[in-house]
Amino acid sequence: REEIDALNVYPVPDGDTGTNMFLTMESAREALRDHLAAASGDQEPDLGPALHVYAKAALLGARGNSGVILSQLIGALFKRMGQGGPDDRSAALMAEGFALATDAAYAAVGTPVEGTMLTVARDAAGAAARSAADPDSHLGDVLVAAAAEAREALARTPDQMQLLRDAGVVDAGGAGLCVILDAAATAVT
Repeated sequence: REEIDALNVYPVPDGDTGTNMFLTMESAREALRDHLAAASGDQEPDLGPALHVYAKAALLGARGNSGVILSQLIGALFKRMGQGGPDDRSAALMAEGFALATDAAYAAVGTPVEGTMLTVARDAAGAAARSAADPDSHLGDVLVAAAAEAREALARTPDQMQLLRDAGVVDAGGAGLCVILDAAATAVT
């Protein structure tokens, strides 16, 4: 969180991007914990409502621009995941969710700017789609590909935005998104 806060120069150098993303995710995590604690009995909770609770809490708990964009990414991804059926390949479902998430995030921003977490998300979604196109690809393969491309896209952000280049940093929101994607890939693999 502190490392990401230190990168924060766009759109305002207020040093809170990591904190805002953390608080957004923490809000969603707490709502999910409450939801699961309220689930009855020993039966496994239904995935659809759990995803909905998490996504809604991310949106309601979103902090700052990065938190709002993150909540849009989560909401669209989780909506697609919740629509998945037993015959859907998890790799394809995740890649489709990443594409929808990127579209939702771009749509949520009045004037999208390249070299931001939007660019990182778009490039990660492209890598996820390419990975999922292989019929032998699994969920872990898609997440690993998305995370790797996100890191590469993050490294390119100073080439896309003069403000980042002048400050000698990468985009803070993009860095936060890389942390999340790396964590997801690690958890699945």
